[in-house]
Order: sequence, then structure tokens, then C-alpha cells
Amino acid sequence: MKTLEPAHSAPPRREKAPPATPEKRSKATRRNRDRWHGLLMSAPGVGGLIAFVGIPFCYAVVLSFYNVRLGSPAEPSFFGLEHYRRLFTDPDLSGPFLRALLNNLTFAAVVVPVQTGLALALAILLNRKLKAIGLFRSFFFMPVVFPMALVAVIWRLILARGEEGMLNSALNAVSFGNWGAFDWLGDATTAMASIIVLSIWQGVGFQMVILLAGLQQIPGELYEAARLDRASRWQQFRHVTLPGIRGTLVFVALLTSVLSFRVFDQVYILVRGGGLDEDATRTVMYQAVTTAFDQNNIGQASAVTVVFFLIVVALTIIQRRVVRPDNED
Repeated sequence: MKTLEPAHSAPPRREKAPPATPEKRSKATRRNRDRWHGLLMSAPGVGGLIAFVGIPFCYAVVLSFYNVRLGSPAEPSFFGLEHYRRLFTDPDLSGPFLRALLNNLTFAAVVVPVQTGLALALAILLNRKLKAIGLFRSFFFMPVVFPMALVAVIWRLILARGEEGMLNSALNAVSFGNWGAFDWLGDATTAMASIIVLSIWQGVGFQMVILLAGLQQIPGELYEAARLDRASRWQQFRHVTLPGIRGTLVFVALLTSVLSFRVFDQVYILVRGGGLDEDATRTVMYQAVTTAFDQNNIGQASAVTVVFFLIVVALTIIQRRVVRPDNED
């Protein structure tokens, strides 16, 4: 007697997807076109970053593993991690580097909150419909247009020691001749404060314009509703203004942080020509440049820049995580 084998069940048939409607095809085509347009428009900027930032940084990483002397007839020799070891163990190198890093952190810790807060105050002050308001906005933005070399020269005249300095002359006149000839740039206690004031004066206008653009994007109906609810100025600022520009404020804080770690021009100019105290205002970028071109040690300077780059990236990521806007994942 033959046994009947169970029949194998046929695999389920896959249902065909419904054909795309013309509307869906149009949306997909539009998305592809926008994606290609975005890539084409960003190509010059990305190419510039690769050519002027990416490639030089990769070359600096390579140089940090070699003993390269500027102007030396000897061929570069492989040094391994020796430059990095000396940077943290050699007292002649680690001392100035750590002091420069501490100066950078001090500069950023003061400039970022003060400059961001001052820029926000100026943006709120200039976000009004008044006659000639454009003139006032241009006046506050004007220092940003000035090159840092010119700004450093102007502040050198203001903070010069003796009665030649404009600040000392003004204080001497106000105090009826009782003010001494203080050396604002040469004294270690006020040298970094002088650089901070100079930098805030020069850069606050740029952050002000960004925050002003953010303020103008807040709908006026929100302020009208707040006034109908009898909200005070402080309550309007806290519950309408700040939430409305939170993303812009985060961007400004991050941008100011990156720029504050890049401080170099004003320090270099004032140290070389203005009598600025070098140890009190030495920054990591200043340390790298002087190591490369004064000591002719390109390999050690490259190691300094690589370590500093990693430190700045780590701090930026931490700051980005802490102050992430609510509308981001």
C-alpha cells in the first residue's frame, strides 16, 4: 500500500507594489534634483576646505612623525612619537605648552559667555524700527571689518604705558594727576585681560548680526499674545525670545568657542611690537608658530597643532552635546 506524502505548501505569492503615481514620481524627481543642486552648490566650499584645511592638516600629521628642521640641509628623519613624548615629558616643552593651553582655556572661558551675552544685548537693542537704525547697526558691526593687525595697533595706542597711552591719559585727567603710568600690556595681571577686551570689541559685531537675524525670525504675534497675557519684559524675553533663538544662540556659542581657541594675531602683533607680556598671553597657536619659525622645528610645531586640534574637537563635541537644541535628536 502506497503512503501518500504530504504535499508541500506553495510559497505565498508576493503582491506587486502598486505603481507609483505621477505625483510620487514628481516628488522623487524633485528630491533628486534638489540633492544634486545642493551637492553642486556646496562643492566649491567643500573643495576649499579640503584644499586649504584637510590636506595641510594631514600633511602636519605626517610631519609630526619626522624630525624636520626649517632651513637645515639634513634630510628629514623618522622620529616616531618622540615629538609627542617630549611635548608632555620634557620640561622645556611641556611647561610652555601647558601654560599656553591654560591661557587658551582662560581666554575662551571669559570670551564665549561675555561676548555672546553682549552680542545678544546689542541685537535686542538694535531690533527696533527706528529712523537710521541701519546706521547704528553698521556702527557696531564696523570693528569686524577692520583687520586684526589694525585693531591691535589701535589698542596698542590705547593701552600703551605712560602718558602716551590714551587710557592712562584719560584716567590721569579724571583723577587730577593722581593716576600713575600703568603698563596694561606689560603687566602680567592685566595682559590677558587687555587681549580679552580687544578681542570682544573686535568680534562682538559679527555675533550680533547673526543673533539679530534670529530675532527677526520670531513671529510678532507671539509678543502680542504675551502682552495680552500681561507678561513683563523679562517674561517675554524668557518665554518668547530665548526659545525662539535657541538654535541661533547655540550656533553663536559654538562659533565663538572655535574662534576663541584660534586666537593668535593680536597676541603675536602685540608681543612683537607692543610690549605685551609673552608668558601671560602665550597661546597654543602662538606656541606652534614660534616653534616652527623661531626655533625652526617644524616637526615639533606640527605635533603641537595636532594635539591642540584633538583637544579643540573634543571640547567642541562636549559643548555640542551639552547645549544641543530641543528640536534635534
